[in-house]
Amino acid sequence: MRVLFILCRFAKKEKIVMSQLIEKIKEIAKKNTQEVIGNRHHLHQNPELSYHEVETQAYVLAQLNSMGIQAERIANTGLIAMIEGRNPTKRVIALRADMDALPIFEANDVPYKSKREGVMHACGHDVHTSSLLGTAKILQEIRGEFEGTIKLLFQPAEEKAPGGASVMIQDGALQNPVPAGILGQHVAPNIPVGKIGFREGMYMASADELYLTVKGKGGHGAMPDICVDPILIASHIIVAMQQIISRNKNPRLPSVLTFGKIEGLGATNIIPDEVKIQGTFRAMDEEWRADGLAKMKKLAEGMAEAMGGTCVFEVLKGYPFLQNNPALTRRMKEAAIEYMGKDQVIDLDIWMAAEDFAWYTHHVDACFYRLGTRNEARGIISGVHTPTFDIDEEALEIGPGLMAWLAIAELNHV
Repeated sequence: MRVLFILCRFAKKEKIVMSQLIEKIKEIAKKNTQEVIGNRHHLHQNPELSYHEVETQAYVLAQLNSMGIQAERIANTGLIAMIEGRNPTKRVIALRADMDALPIFEANDVPYKSKREGVMHACGHDVHTSSLLGTAKILQEIRGEFEGTIKLLFQPAEEKAPGGASVMIQDGALQNPVPAGILGQHVAPNIPVGKIGFREGMYMASADELYLTVKGKGGHGAMPDICVDPILIASHIIVAMQQIISRNKNPRLPSVLTFGKIEGLGATNIIPDEVKIQGTFRAMDEEWRADGLAKMKKLAEGMAEAMGGTCVFEVLKGYPFLQNNPALTRRMKEAAIEYMGKDQVIDLDIWMAAEDFAWYTHHVDACFYRLGTRNEARGIISGVHTPTFDIDEEALEIGPGLMAWLAIAELNHV
């Protein structure tokens, strides 16, 4: 009985200490908010495309150095840094932010509008990077109050296959030391600012690009009997390939096949020699992903041959599907509730978009969660990858502090 009493007192005391640490993190996050916003504005004004984040890398490196954090270059334009608490070898947690922008002309009329025509941070990577810098500053300030090491990954080229995450991994980002888990945070323009979203297990899809060239024999539209019509062949292939999804896929596994571009340069009375088709295939299972692609290739090539033509079927392999470790994600959701309150933490649905954070999830326990950035009252409602994407910058007070607390909470997990 006495042992139980002592354990209860210890647990209560520990809970009080953690509660005090949360309040301290929130105070530091609030104090640093304008600096985080300033970093975001600088990055937003100076966007760089995938694998070209030279100035971004230099800026982030300078910010880390100003905090007393040493960083190393990795994956050409990426960075890796360590923040060591007490007993640094006890446990290691990695935090990741991506840094690249998109080839989009910004339509926002804001003081921090992109200075580089045709390049824009339209997916929130400026938010992710500035937020992780804010997290780093908090953790560096309170490093005497946690045990273990926090590994910071500032990653290039999320937007371009094969993805900067794969290059980071190849270059040893998950080695020396090996993290027990990795956390990633992404803006969510469909979630109101102040709310956070989590999902256990499968969350985002793999994404492969499909390129088909259907070849026939062109000629006069009035004489199809002496031609091999690639437009007709292409039409049959497109319809038939959808049946692979509806009749060969396990119905319990989400999957999408979409063709977004067909190019057959004929005319009303001209049958062209070839038709080009472009599409995307998305899956939530790597075995089905491989099987589905093989079936599509076989069908397209066989159908074209049966109709007198040929089909060249090419695949640009993209990212794998993203799986959140259930146990880790559950702990992170509970920690977020401690930090934000139960009403501010929501459950996410499966999302068939792709993210190269998925590469990390196939190597180490991972949790990829969403940071609400929407504010309808202020007209901040545009989705990612659009010319008018922006965020409610209240998220830049929430994001850094929350990630700092999640990292510390996971370091404390035994």
